[in-house]
Amino acid sequence: MREVWNTSGSFTDHDGRRWLGVHQSCGSFKASLHNDPVHLQHRGGAPGASWSGPRSRFQNGSVNVSVMGSQYGVSKQRFIPYGRPSCKGERQTDRIGNANRFGAEDEGRGEKKWFKMTIPHGKKYDKRWLLTSLQNLCPIAFTPLHYSTEGNTVHFYLEDAATASALCKLTRRVTDSEGQRVVVLMSHCSSPRFLQSELKPQDLEHLKHCMSKRFNSSQKSLNLSSIRTDPDLVSHNIEMILNQKNCMQAVIKIIQENIPELLCLNLSNNKLYKLDDIAELVNKVPNLQSLNLSHNELKSERELDMVKGFRLVELWLDRNPLCDHFKDQTSYISAIRERFPRLHRLDGHVLPLPISFDVETRTNIPPCKGSCFVSNEIQGVIQHFLQHYYCVYDSGNRQPLLEAYHDGATFSLSLPPINNPSRCRLKDYHKHSRNIKNIKDPSTWFRLLKHTRLTVVAFLNELPKTQHDINSINVDVNTYTRTLLVFTVSGVFKEVDDKSRDSVRAFSRVFITVPARNSGLCIVNDELFVRNATTEEMRCAFASPDPTPSSSPVPTLSASQQEMLSAFSQMSEMNLEWSLKCLQDNSWDFHRAAQIFTELKAQGKIPEVAFIK
Repeated sequence: MREVWNTSGSFTDHDGRRWLGVHQSCGSFKASLHNDPVHLQHRGGAPGASWSGPRSRFQNGSVNVSVMGSQYGVSKQRFIPYGRPSCKGERQTDRIGNANRFGAEDEGRGEKKWFKMTIPHGKKYDKRWLLTSLQNLCPIAFTPLHYSTEGNTVHFYLEDAATASALCKLTRRVTDSEGQRVVVLMSHCSSPRFLQSELKPQDLEHLKHCMSKRFNSSQKSLNLSSIRTDPDLVSHNIEMILNQKNCMQAVIKIIQENIPELLCLNLSNNKLYKLDDIAELVNKVPNLQSLNLSHNELKSERELDMVKGFRLVELWLDRNPLCDHFKDQTSYISAIRERFPRLHRLDGHVLPLPISFDVETRTNIPPCKGSCFVSNEIQGVIQHFLQHYYCVYDSGNRQPLLEAYHDGATFSLSLPPINNPSRCRLKDYHKHSRNIKNIKDPSTWFRLLKHTRLTVVAFLNELPKTQHDINSINVDVNTYTRTLLVFTVSGVFKEVDDKSRDSVRAFSRVFITVPARNSGLCIVNDELFVRNATTEEMRCAFASPDPTPSSSPVPTLSASQQEMLSAFSQMSEMNLEWSLKCLQDNSWDFHRAAQIFTELKAQGKIPEVAFIK
């Protein structure tokens, strides 16, 4: 039976404010770090200024934060979201190099490397002064993990190669009050023990009890703010550091087993610097609406990609280094809302209503309509053209297609992206594919483009023999003028070669044509796209009854009829239209049709138009 948690009290966060709904006012304050003055000036706003004040960031106001290092003269300025002062005076810069954000990989084993930073005689220094002095000089903001002392030596860990290298280069560049230079050493190591150790069963019970007291059953909210300093855990010597994987996994397990209906989660003030461990919660508490990540060490908005699966309506991010990256309030809101489009409140402030296209009721996509010809006149021209073209194309001998192409015609073939070409069912087409998304070399683009009608038809003869499903064909006219006709033909076909017999493919073909001498069309550009047919396309292919002349642009001919038509056209030297008429009038009896043709030609009864191709 799942334990039910109840608590009569409500929680406040680290500022003493209510967790949900109330925003913190802005003010100015002073601080000092090891005798280095820190000046924070709030321009144009008095302490306690509200969201709608004259200098809020929505009115192009700003907070100017300047940190002056007495020894090195470091000066920094930041733009703090919502007018809140930054909690630290550390410099925030972009990462350099292409080092892995989560550490280097140990070559050959795939094991992540960590970096142990060592500072000899570091125990004599104040921790805050030491880390601030290093950060003021380091070009990359860093988060030291597991800061500890061993004898007189200080150790801490980093998991970013670029940061560790930059920090190591600062050795002897920091001078203490006695004039001695601080040495910084770096060594590679495997995953530290403090990340690997699991909590003991009794520690898990204490953690579960602690979390139950922090759970508000009426609001279904869990407040884990500053949980490391919780008296119940400290009294039992339990160090609950949520930026360590083992601790976060223990928390996630307890949430999953006890409160999967959780709506609000407060993780503020826990020194979180990454969110990949929290990503496990996305599927375990799918109804989470409010997440508080304020006062942590998140350095990039890209960390939010780990948790963008939450359908959040409220999010707190103030006092994280990532907030310093935005030049104004609009870009800040845009970057956050890109991950959480349903967001209504950010850092306690109501946002403008989002533009949403969510459809609550189930709707069906309207069925695809048939061919679009623009006019009956164009329909007749295209039907006549396609009738001849595919009769020859599917006949087994595509040489007569020479009459369909312009002398300077071009042709290209392309396929969708293919991850493993060796296992692709479109192997016969792949080497000829001119998909410029995958090919970066312009010389290859030119090589794969077929020029002149002789080259085009020779290439078409190399492609597998086919039979097109006439019932599947759709035609859409893209452009029509008196001198130009562009249309797209789509449908399915099957390959009838012995090696790939009955393999069903889908195709889309764009013809760019100009008027021909015989009132037909002449192709100047031909673009063919081939892909594997879907399951539904294969199920419906070649299954429909013969179409009526008004429903299909191409007459239904069997493979043997198409082959007979091509042979008869070559023998008689008539074009396909008149050859088809002769065969149909003689019930597809080749010898009888040839005999009738010979007699009529001898009598001069066959018009000259029959021989115009």
